[in-house]
Amino acid sequence: MLVRRNLLPVKRKHLGGLVLLTFIAIICVAFSMTGNDDFDFARREILLRRIGHELLLQSGDSRSRVLPVKKIAENEYQISFENAFTFQSDSLVNTTQRLLAKDPLASDYVVNVLNCTDASIAYGYAISKNKKDDIVACIGRRQPIGCYMIDIKFKSTGIATAKNEYFLGALSFLAFIGVIFWGSVKPRRSLPDSQNTGMFTLGSMSFDAETRKLIINGNAIDLTRTEARVLRIFALSPNEAIERSRLQKEIWEDEGVIVSRSLDMFISKLRKKLEVDPNIKIVVIRGKGYKLEISS
Repeated sequence: MLVRRNLLPVKRKHLGGLVLLTFIAIICVAFSMTGNDDFDFARREILLRRIGHELLLQSGDSRSRVLPVKKIAENEYQISFENAFTFQSDSLVNTTQRLLAKDPLASDYVVNVLNCTDASIAYGYAISKNKKDDIVACIGRRQPIGCYMIDIKFKSTGIATAKNEYFLGALSFLAFIGVIFWGSVKPRRSLPDSQNTGMFTLGSMSFDAETRKLIINGNAIDLTRTEARVLRIFALSPNEAIERSRLQKEIWEDEGVIVSRSLDMFISKLRKKLEVDPNIKIVVIRGKGYKLEISS
């Protein structure tokens, strides 16, 4: 009876929240069966287009277009190109593996490079979630310049995806319940204002990471998306050295290609915009990276 009395206040206090969370969890699981798949498939087409783009760059072609990706079957896509090109077999394998690793539904797939004229297979390979089942041959050979189409067929994962979504939905619901009951006995620490609002104070300036603006004396200085991302990393750790490799990874990792000079260019642009306050400087830490130095 004593245990029951102790639990009653908690139950009464959080009953409305539990009911609401239960409803949200059910809705999320129901809609995730179609909504998440649609999003993942749309994202997959972008990744396929990126594969075509990188192949053209590797061929030395930076001008011709990758034509719209065609979905020719439920789990089969075709990448075609405006002009003829050449490709290195191992580069094609590495590029597709690297980019499709970002597709949660693409654990197993077969890639065939087809000749445009007769659809004959010029090169092909198969990638499996279980790496020992990969089938990759003729590595290190450059194919002659020609008109090619790249056909990629994915193994259907519909049933597994459905099970995973229900499982994740159930885990999320249990996690929310755990957080609520944990919060009833242990107060949650509030995050710093900058974490909640995206606003940072840098010397005499204010930095709004959401709207990408520097504000000083009522005047706003616009920042580009990348400039804002770079400055936010600095603002979260003022007067601390930030490694160059960390900046490159966090800013450009999703693009698949990291250009070292790009970081220097954005650092230079940020320096000019921060010159309004002489107490704020981005300094080079030799052999390590950069530091946002804020003098009092």
